[in-house]
Amino acid sequence: MRVVVLTGAGISAESGVPTFRDADGLWEGHAVEDVATPEAFDRDPDTVQRFYDARRRALASVEPNPAHRALARLEGALGDDLLLVTQNVDDLHERAGSQRLVHMHGELLRALCASCGAQPMWDADLIDAPPCPACGVTALRPDVVWFGEMPYGLDRIEQAVIGCDVFAAIGTSGAVYPAAGYSALAAAFGAHTVELNLVPTDALTPFDEVRTGPASITVPAWADELIAAASASTGRAESDGMER
Repeated sequence: MRVVVLTGAGISAESGVPTFRDADGLWEGHAVEDVATPEAFDRDPDTVQRFYDARRRALASVEPNPAHRALARLEGALGDDLLLVTQNVDDLHERAGSQRLVHMHGELLRALCASCGAQPMWDADLIDAPPCPACGVTALRPDVVWFGEMPYGLDRIEQAVIGCDVFAAIGTSGAVYPAAGYSALAAAFGAHTVELNLVPTDALTPFDEVRTGPASITVPAWADELIAAASASTGRAESDGMER
């Protein structure tokens, strides 16, 4: 059983990480065009650096919740048959134990050098323009994919979605492409699709299954079902092998 899980802001919201945008279209009090575009960085790099420096420091005050830990447990059962794709830039999946994952929108705990392209791990502030550890040039920015930039890992994600048996979208609005199209792509290739969210989204291609409620409740229950199914399948395969 090959599984692809796509997670969005809703899974981390229960850990205290603010969701992407509130009802006023703001991102933690900032207009998106002021902190999440290349043009904003060119126009006012200090404001952008301070914004992400604050978000990076805030990670120390949040912890993975049961939904993050359930997905790590699911990976432990499925191994390479699971790919976790996250739109989140926090490190809560890693801290819960997940290893087979793609941060399609980058990571707060990495910097990106505009001079040499290095992507060093980074947990300090960038406002003071520290030098790149690879090339020494003071050209570091947050390694976060802004509007107008290409997400990471698209080829790997697409191949996994095309080849999966189960596709799950957890805590994501399904409004931003290319992530918004993955459920339809999975369905087109025969996968069972499931949405786990506080409320159902208006997906162009309806999910086969929708489970509503807090991620910390719905995700562990769903993950345990898949783990049980995988274990039963393994048991049947071993039994068939002994009979032969």
